[in-house]
Amino acid sequence: MTNSDLPGFFQDADAAARRGQRRTLRWNRIRLVATVAAAVGGALPWKIGSFEFWAAVAVAGFAVALAVEIVLLATHPERDWFNGRAVAESVKTLAWRFAVGGDPFPATVPPKQARTELRRQVAAVLPTGEGRLALGSDDPCATPGMTGLRARPFAQRRAAYLAERVLDQKRWYADKARTNERRALLWRLVLVVGELTALGLAACRLAGLWDLDLSGVMAAAVAGGAAWLGLRRHSALASAYGRAAAELALVHDHLVDVDEDEWPAAVAQAEGVMTDERTLWLNTRPSDQ
Repeated sequence: MTNSDLPGFFQDADAAARRGQRRTLRWNRIRLVATVAAAVGGALPWKIGSFEFWAAVAVAGFAVALAVEIVLLATHPERDWFNGRAVAESVKTLAWRFAVGGDPFPATVPPKQARTELRRQVAAVLPTGEGRLALGSDDPCATPGMTGLRARPFAQRRAAYLAERVLDQKRWYADKARTNERRALLWRLVLVVGELTALGLAACRLAGLWDLDLSGVMAAAVAGGAAWLGLRRHSALASAYGRAAAELALVHDHLVDVDEDEWPAAVAQAEGVMTDERTLWLNTRPSDQ
């Protein structure tokens, strides 16, 4: 079972989260660049005739940064990002539990009763979206792919869950952990180089080699880089994803030996590992968002 077999509410919330993430990162990137440009304009005295070129650059930089701040305050794209991801992942875990007969939808429950319980559970997670998400799909809960997998024998359901959910998610966490670890190291090196450059420029100005306050420009650039690093949280994500990947490796090893009677609770335990990681990620959201 792939993501295309998941409920329409997952598709809607996932799309909203992706849009919110793109907008959040794009607007913050523009704001940081504009702030650095304003610092450059404020430091350089170059004129074109009587026109204060760099002063105009500074004004434009601050104007763009202010405009972006207003857009962010008005639209709050980060809310779509976080709320959409919360709803999407909650619906996804319910869909997998239903499809493979995990608690609270064991295979012993009649199909109609299981679908009713799934609708109730999905409805319970929708308020997480805070009314911001457009969830209008025609297949909000059980899909043919989910009901088809649920109807299969236990051995096939277990094999599908191990390969398409547990191992797939484990690989995703492991890949993300490595990617974020590399990016965290790269950004730390960039910040160190920026700080060393600012120190060198300040020392040159102190020695009288020039009068321009370029160290202030570098300080603004370093501050912008630090703000971006704080937004992306590469170090924290690398740690969280690495831990989740290790836990899922142990979960997979356990599920291989689980029999049918133990299966519903074992699936719930496996999904709990992924839910815990998602909860940790959501709890890092700034309180003013």
